[in-house]
Amino acid sequence: MGVPPKPKHVCIIGAGIVGSATAYLLAQVGHCVTVLEAQAGPGQLTSFANGAQLSYSYVEPLATPATLRKLPSMMLDPDSPLRFRFTGEWAQMTWGLQFMRACRQAQVEYVTRALLGLSFLSRDELNSARLADDLQFEYEEPGKLVVYDSEDGLLRARRQVAFQRQLGCEQEVIGAAECLAREPALAAYAQHVCGGVWTPGDAVGNAHLLSRTLMARVQTMGGTVHYTRSAIGLRTEAGRVRAVITDQGEVAADVVVLANGPDSAALGRAMGLRLPIYPVKGYSVTLPVSNPSRAPTASITDLRRKTVYGRLGSQLRIAGMAELVGHNLTIDQARIAFLVRCAHETFPGACDLLADPQPWAGLRPATPTSMPLIGPARYPNLLLNVGQGSLGFTLAMGSARLIERQLAGQPSAVGAPFAYRT
Repeated sequence: MGVPPKPKHVCIIGAGIVGSATAYLLAQVGHCVTVLEAQAGPGQLTSFANGAQLSYSYVEPLATPATLRKLPSMMLDPDSPLRFRFTGEWAQMTWGLQFMRACRQAQVEYVTRALLGLSFLSRDELNSARLADDLQFEYEEPGKLVVYDSEDGLLRARRQVAFQRQLGCEQEVIGAAECLAREPALAAYAQHVCGGVWTPGDAVGNAHLLSRTLMARVQTMGGTVHYTRSAIGLRTEAGRVRAVITDQGEVAADVVVLANGPDSAALGRAMGLRLPIYPVKGYSVTLPVSNPSRAPTASITDLRRKTVYGRLGSQLRIAGMAELVGHNLTIDQARIAFLVRCAHETFPGACDLLADPQPWAGLRPATPTSMPLIGPARYPNLLLNVGQGSLGFTLAMGSARLIERQLAGQPSAVGAPFAYRT
């Protein structure tokens, strides 16, 4: 038997769901973990109120030929879920051009294959940790129903399901009647249900609560967490990172993991990296369920309106939109009103519409191809764990395991496609 690798002092920048999962798995195998988080607590930005879906079998990238064809009409529609506002940033322009180049079917299949491998690893890791460590984060396994409103959309879904079945996905395309049988709460929305894709293994959960739970476990295992402490650069020597420079002094480390989501591109530039990451803004509301019989039990994605619904205990999370508007976190009240209206029209009578909708906006750290960046960059002891986009919650535990394997000297074939390349 080989000698186990010596535990290292690992400094993780970021305590969103990806950073929290990384800290948890590294502390679990014996590394000395220090976490730096600019906010006052874990999971307070992108992970705070996302769509709540753990979509292990629904990882198709945003950049597809179908998206490219619809792009002009979506850009001109003021109510479109996709919105673009020119900011003058070179990063925005280059990201957009790379996105359009990625809208090829061969690229879609390559990305889907890679992301499914990472997604299945993440599912297994989360289930293992959840059961072994009694992680509580409003987790349920209600299955997921993706609803289509046209035969054309359903035909494309059949092709995608057939492709993904070869890769181990358990999904089935069902008709309108079976959609309503599986989710009776859709009855009032039946005129917009042509059919759907049912995935029994997908789940829901509260990403913010899981981030908090994981960070509490890290501290119990001896890890150190510094909140309201921002990383601003690195101190390097002899081709290696020696310390993270923060707004409150230096933190020495054997290894540094960059896991701070949409802020990673700016910090990366300070480290001499060109990370193809740009924020894609999304919104959500969270409404109390007033009539459980009218609220969905399954996780729902409505492709007509590009909205998702996830039941979290006695509340319903409704999320959607994809805006390329820079780093602006201002909440557009028209977007919030739209999501509340979607809840009312799709599941009438299910929620208390007079309650505080808990409006939220977050910036997803997206790459043009939807492929995260996981592994070393520039310095052998600087590791990336960024760019999971809208799948951060879904991919967090698998991404963390790839980092753990990297430190153990066991690079995984699953992780090979996510290597950073200049």
